[in-house]
Amino acid sequence: MENEEKLVGTVTHHYGKISVAVVKLADAVAVGDMLHFKGASTDFEEALSSMQLDHKPISSAKKGDEVAMQVTGKVREGDEVYRK
Repeated sequence: MENEEKLVGTVTHHYGKISVAVVKLADAVAVGDMLHFKGASTDFEEALSSMQLDHKPISSAKKGDEVAMQVTGKVREGDEVYRK
């Protein structure tokens, strides 16, 4: 099954000035994963370049964590995040 995407989380907050999305994870993610952000007016893909947990840089996070991710596109609360 090519191009199957797996839900990895939901955006809970977005900080537009610093281009950061806070995502509540439903599955583990790691820096370098290709993510697809989808919502009512959101639809873009990008590689996960950096993320933080409790204001500390991390390279991977597990299900249940709430992490801050650097994003280039505009996201909104409630948008879903998929791993490609």
